[in-house]
Amino acid sequence: MHRTKTFLLMFSLIIVFMFFGGMIAGQDGIVMAFIFALAINFISYWNSDKIAIKMTKSKPLNESEAPEIYNIVRKLTQNNKMPMPEIYLTPSNQPNAFATGRNPDHAAIAVTRGLIRLLNKDELEGVIAHELAHVKNRDTLISTMAAVMAGALAFLARIGRFRMIFGGRRNNNGAGALLQLVAIIFAPLAAILIKMAISRSREYIADETGGKISGNPEGLASALEKMERYSQGKEQMQINEAAAHMFILNPLSREGMAKLFSSHPPTAERIKRLRQTR
Repeated sequence: MHRTKTFLLMFSLIIVFMFFGGMIAGQDGIVMAFIFALAINFISYWNSDKIAIKMTKSKPLNESEAPEIYNIVRKLTQNNKMPMPEIYLTPSNQPNAFATGRNPDHAAIAVTRGLIRLLNKDELEGVIAHELAHVKNRDTLISTMAAVMAGALAFLARIGRFRMIFGGRRNNNGAGALLQLVAIIFAPLAAILIKMAISRSREYIADETGGKISGNPEGLASALEKMERYSQGKEQMQINEAAAHMFILNPLSREGMAKLFSSHPPTAERIKRLRQTR
């Protein structure tokens, strides 16, 4: 179900990009914006592991420091015929984890100090299986594709504002100028909302795939439960907001309307769905 939803959301994002992009800047503008966004995001995608590790201040985790983590990763990757990713430690007491890398052969998994302290073996397996699911499902590629479209629309909106301020309105009648203004304002917003919805659907898929990788969906459900309880009223992770979408649980609090822009679905709903698969 969520795979179909991801496809439909990606298709919707393409339609929004083509329709509103053409309205804002014409076909030539669409091509220029797409190439610009593609170039930037391709560089980010190709170096996604290095960028993510640097942004989160993570450091390589030696096997002697965390033999249990290495044993879990080794077992899960061998059982599922996946390459062994590099393993990092993120210096935070908030229990969390993320995966990155452009493909399974160039992947990395990072766990926080708090995650290792809080979870038992089954729960750690559940979290690591979820992160391996992101690697297996190539979610970095999917998020990059969505970012290209959203980034190109934001670029087109800036072009549109520039043209309207410096004489572009002379070429439009009143109705045309109004439609262009509406597109400039709402197209980037629509793209961001769709991009976040894609991210939420990929989290559900990673939960489902992770349950299959570990063979124990309850481990992940229990881990999410503990992690969510910890995050309420306790210290927040000190990270760049641009990195928040990578983590298994949003390290930054989201309330009210901000939830529409969250890259993560409600934790309670994720737990419910995991326990329904047992």
